[in-house]
Amino acid sequence: MNRRHDIDALRVLAFGLLILYHAAMLYVAGAGWDFHLKSSHTTEWLQYPMLFLNRWRMELLFLVSGLAVNFMRRRGSLGRLAGKRSLRLLLPLVFGMLVVIPIQPYVQGLANHLVAPGFGHFLLRYWSGGPWPAGAFTGWQYGFTWNHLWYLPYLWVYTMLLLALLPLLESRPGQRLRGACLKLRGARLLLLPALPLLLWASLLASRYPVTGALWGDWYAHAIYATVFLYGYLLGTDAGLWAELARLRRASLLTALGCFAGYLLGIQTLPDDAALPLVLTVRALHYLYLWSAIVAVLGWGHAYLDRPFRWLPYAREAVYPWYVLHQSLLLLFAWQLMPLRLGPVAEPALILLATVGGCALLHEFVIRRVRWLRPCFGLDPAPARAPAPAMPPRLADDLA
Repeated sequence: MNRRHDIDALRVLAFGLLILYHAAMLYVAGAGWDFHLKSSHTTEWLQYPMLFLNRWRMELLFLVSGLAVNFMRRRGSLGRLAGKRSLRLLLPLVFGMLVVIPIQPYVQGLANHLVAPGFGHFLLRYWSGGPWPAGAFTGWQYGFTWNHLWYLPYLWVYTMLLLALLPLLESRPGQRLRGACLKLRGARLLLLPALPLLLWASLLASRYPVTGALWGDWYAHAIYATVFLYGYLLGTDAGLWAELARLRRASLLTALGCFAGYLLGIQTLPDDAALPLVLTVRALHYLYLWSAIVAVLGWGHAYLDRPFRWLPYAREAVYPWYVLHQSLLLLFAWQLMPLRLGPVAEPALILLATVGGCALLHEFVIRRVRWLRPCFGLDPAPARAPAPAMPPRLADDLA
């Protein structure tokens, strides 16, 4: 079966968007927008594009990762798949926490004046688990942190749970359930998958704020695991993907309308607003989340399912860039912010240095050192190009 270029491209673009989003976190002002470092050039208007993205960006990544499990299930046993996914997710997590991540708590601790200068001394203390002064850096109470790599343990847990459920999902009743899901069309496809997300929000959101700490993060787990399952159920069914493409304009208009209503609601409703109004705004949030994902998948399938020349290289680069980007971002921000370069030059240079650092480290170090490649989620040796007469394989490198 031919490779799904649109899914590969969406994954690359989604992780590219993640780099921009984290760079913007240095500059967005307001309550609820805390980050490891903050520039002196923060502004509140950034909240609007950030809200537009962060209501669905991580859910899209988990959905694409569910698709990856569907692709790989056809090519091996459950045990082999579990081992392969564990190696691909947990080795970069451990390596990243020990080698890549420490620069983040170090510069944050320096900025908070709670960590002494000297990275070597800090690193030895970090590897030994601290202890640290209260508030030294994000995750100080645990002695170490996984920061932006939280996505990997969450994804590993969902993958292992899904693999445990596969015998049930592949049974006759499970196949009937999946068949019913794949027959969703029109308004039902735009509405029904949003309802479980709305239910989880109503039951869990106020009780379990998102933490990124894995244990106890039940609202986040309910949302992310649900869309991960949606990705697995979606698979490569031609009829459903054709419907996603057909609905791309309707889903885009629906998403824009829901976001406008949601934004109006969170800005104008008082704290003591009537329950029906609160529920309406909450419903608009999750309708926006799902319709935005439907729009992204639909437009992507319509215009990105082609073998772009840049895609094979970008497909390999995306995992190392994901592991590296936030550490490089904070390192360069820490070095450049004191120079008072201004509200245009400063973010431009920080972003340029981050992208350049990711590109150089991937091209000249990671992809060329055989033992280092698995530490960044790559195969030990570069994949060989398939022979012209053979169809390319489905993506099995989606995190």
